[in-house]
Amino acid sequence: MAAVGGVALHKPLGLLAELTHRCPLGCPYCSNPLALDARQDELDAATWHRVFHEAAALGVLQVHLSGGEPGARRDLVDIAAAAHAAGLYTNLITSAVGITDKTLDALAAAGLDHVQISIQDADASSADRIAGYDGAFARKRALAAAVVRLGLPLTVNAVVHRANIERIGEIVDLALALGASRVEIAHVQYYGWALKNRALLMPTPEQVERAAALVDELRARHRGRIVIDAVVPDYYARYPKPCVGGWGRRSLNVTPAGKVLPCHAAESIPGLEFWNVRDHSLADIWASSPAFNAFRGTAWMKQPCASCPRRELDFGGCRCQAFALTGDAAATDPVCHLAPDHAQVAELAAIRTDAPYVYRRM
Repeated sequence: MAAVGGVALHKPLGLLAELTHRCPLGCPYCSNPLALDARQDELDAATWHRVFHEAAALGVLQVHLSGGEPGARRDLVDIAAAAHAAGLYTNLITSAVGITDKTLDALAAAGLDHVQISIQDADASSADRIAGYDGAFARKRALAAAVVRLGLPLTVNAVVHRANIERIGEIVDLALALGASRVEIAHVQYYGWALKNRALLMPTPEQVERAAALVDELRARHRGRIVIDAVVPDYYARYPKPCVGGWGRRSLNVTPAGKVLPCHAAESIPGLEFWNVRDHSLADIWASSPAFNAFRGTAWMKQPCASCPRRELDFGGCRCQAFALTGDAAATDPVCHLAPDHAQVAELAAIRTDAPYVYRRM
């Protein structure tokens, strides 16, 4: 294994390709940054073709074609074909709004391997209200049927928060009815637009406890029929998650404008220098970018992380969350019960309002 500055340099396994920030939906928990990349700044298909081949040479095995809504790109089929030609397992992450049956057929012919469709709720009116788009729920059901018709594996991703957490059972039932092989019960991660809407999205402790018990029951009930992925939401966890498997260890994210990030929210940390695929090869960025090396390994850690036996398991937690809650990206993620700033997590989780959502818009 190679090393940079004495820190082991692992091979990345996954690439999140954010093809565009354009999206018809306005989900108030969107993981995109508040400052969205404009259409005229997006990488062209030829550059994506080069990036995919460089990613494969670097060791990447799978690419997630995401956004925004990737269907907003008129050259989406060409981009997907380039990912397939590079030998990458290709997953389309879509809102389903903007992907026609004709486009899906062309994507399948181009070598698309898998489709993930986001579902805002099992109730149509609630789903459309959360998405900020009338008719979105019906479009999702229709595209899911087309995906299954083509024989492509389907995952349903449901972002869970106070407005829909009581319907997890119905969401799993919907995923089964749609023919999905996997459903992700993804609790909101409070960065970007979700941080802006945190008090509107935050579930109660009682809701989280009921949801965790229900997920265990559903896994037992549906074993062999569907895989149910779920984790405890950050603000109610005892230990932090190992964000993206550790900073600069297993994954990278290319923004619509070509910046390469260690994680999708990394631009929220001021002072980091992000290199661009227009100026550097992906291999050079992975090994030498100041942003990727900022929190690699464990030498940067402060106490209690520096001497914690879990430091190679959770890597101090999420750097973006640490900065958002403490103002210090090198601090212990405050969701950890050992963190000096842990008390404020419970205080923030207790703040709940019922004001209108601030929808994600360009």
